[in-house]
Amino acid sequence: MSKAFASQGDMAEKTVSFTRIGEGLYAFTAEGDPNTGVIIGDESVMIVEAQATPRLARKVIDCVRSVTDKPISHVVLTHYHAVRVLGASAYAAREIIMSDKAAAMVEERGQEDWDSEFGRFPRLFQGHEEIPGLTRPTTTFSESMTVWLGKRRVDIMKLGRAHTAGDCVIWVPDEEVMFTGDIVEYHSACYCGDGHFSDWEDTLANIAAFEPKAIAPGRGDALIGEDMVAKALEATADFVRSTYKPVERVVARGGSLKEAWDAVRAACDPKFSSYAIYEHCLPFNVARAYDEARGIDTPRIWTAERDRDMWAQLQG
Repeated sequence: MSKAFASQGDMAEKTVSFTRIGEGLYAFTAEGDPNTGVIIGDESVMIVEAQATPRLARKVIDCVRSVTDKPISHVVLTHYHAVRVLGASAYAAREIIMSDKAAAMVEERGQEDWDSEFGRFPRLFQGHEEIPGLTRPTTTFSESMTVWLGKRRVDIMKLGRAHTAGDCVIWVPDEEVMFTGDIVEYHSACYCGDGHFSDWEDTLANIAAFEPKAIAPGRGDALIGEDMVAKALEATADFVRSTYKPVERVVARGGSLKEAWDAVRAACDPKFSSYAIYEHCLPFNVARAYDEARGIDTPRIWTAERDRDMWAQLQG
């Protein structure tokens, strides 16, 4: 029997956790599904990552209401991917914030990404009929910006390319806690299909330089304590290295995409096959690594048709 493509066969409901990672700071996690962060200020609440649909966003809102009745004023989106942004309308926030690069990527490839991810993640897109359209920011920034939630300062910054070219992180200095989006994962595969392998480790080093006491990663459990943070940063770096280096060697000798696939499986399966969404991510990761190793700096746009063609090539 052939394997199901991406997460098409994963329809089991996931157990949600709502973990306190600092004073007024929480991570909404669900067994390897996309995480959402919550930052509670004196006057209002900031959400980090919106979820894929308003239906899923309401699960986050229910958790928020279990700890505060303050209004949700801001939604920050660390990048443009559909599973992160299309639930934004449910929060009715006055500001939706993205980096200028992420906002440009919504216009350049947001619809194609939505169509592609809809086919990859049928469970996450249950209730998709409520999505009003592409999520566009009300506010953008070039390198950094600061939001004050009353007296609580929140810094939103670009620290380098990694998961996408438009990634940002959110830093709460009074608690030394960071929300990293998919730049950092914990016991979950990194999705690198729109990534920049050669920059990723430098961006992780820039995160480490803040010496966070806790991190809400893109997927996986909240990282509480400096030891857990350090282990997750290194594991993420190892995943990125272990994916890219075998492909780089295959490309250097003129090898094929299928040979790159086999080389990555040999390097990564022993270490990472138990990670959440590992099988989902692997074909996209290999295809992007193959392109980058051949000098293609800007990731090619994924479409539902390209997904099918790539999967057929790797299975053949």
